[in-house]
Amino acid sequence: MRTLETTNISGFVSEFILLGFPCDRDIQILLFVLFSFIYLLTLMGNASVIYAVWSSQKLHTPMYILLANFSFLEICYVSSDVPKMLTNIISQTKSISYTGCLLQFYFFFSMCAAEGLFLSVMSFDRFLAICRPLHYPTVMTYRLCARLMVFCWAGGFLWLLTPLTLISQVPFCGPNTIDHFLCDLAPLLALSCAPVPGITLICGIISSLIIFLTFLYILGTYFCVLSVVLQMPSGSGRHKAFSTCASHLAVVSLFYGSVMVMYVSPGSGDYPGIQKFVTLFYALATPFFNPLIYNFRNKDMKEELRKILNVLLWKISKGFKSQI
Repeated sequence: MRTLETTNISGFVSEFILLGFPCDRDIQILLFVLFSFIYLLTLMGNASVIYAVWSSQKLHTPMYILLANFSFLEICYVSSDVPKMLTNIISQTKSISYTGCLLQFYFFFSMCAAEGLFLSVMSFDRFLAICRPLHYPTVMTYRLCARLMVFCWAGGFLWLLTPLTLISQVPFCGPNTIDHFLCDLAPLLALSCAPVPGITLICGIISSLIIFLTFLYILGTYFCVLSVVLQMPSGSGRHKAFSTCASHLAVVSLFYGSVMVMYVSPGSGDYPGIQKFVTLFYALATPFFNPLIYNFRNKDMKEELRKILNVLLWKISKGFKSQI
């Protein structure tokens, strides 16, 4: 495996080695098959949500438009690191260029930040629907929905510009081996030729701010929702309100639970095995579970997906009969 021989003329590292999951070849092939299968199911699951919202006039509402955008974000999010991870599992070199490493860091964590913003906007939508139902049609218009989506996408990518700029100024002259499957912040800065406590602190503050601000906002909105739901006189009304928010809360718990274990828990970065496992969970498992949670707990979405599946099966059977 190459280490410091991959340097440029000035003596600085031109590529990094992502160790990934160092284990026996048979286990690596098994991991490749397993992760590839999960990745394909993730793409199919989120794409089905997008298609269901796009094809059904009934789902052309702000709530489902936000959900479709969130699913598209999940596709981009999981595609920013998983294909390279799969390539490196079966590759002998396991290398990534210096520019590719910085771009992977930027796109992966920008979409991670955008996911937090989307979850905040979706909680705001549920807050309006339950706590301000009479004002919902006039407040949550298609124009506001479009602006909120632009805010989420642009906000995520603008938020990570400062860390990207700071990391691009860090000198890397060797070693160039990252004990991870992606270019994460802590293992990347650990390879710096000189101490960079200031950059580490600033990047940590920026990462913590987006995590805590969005998480506290979501907690605040659902505290208001819970107080309103508990005041509802009918049990059926409470059940409907809880079921409306349950899927979103489940996604929030999966995402923020794993992210906070990784970036907020003291000493979590000192154990590479735990670091890889937790990162793998919110990088691959969370986008996989999200469409399953929304599909199985949302009645309208289940109906539309069932219609799409029936049409697809009918076309397949028709095509099969025409060939006989």
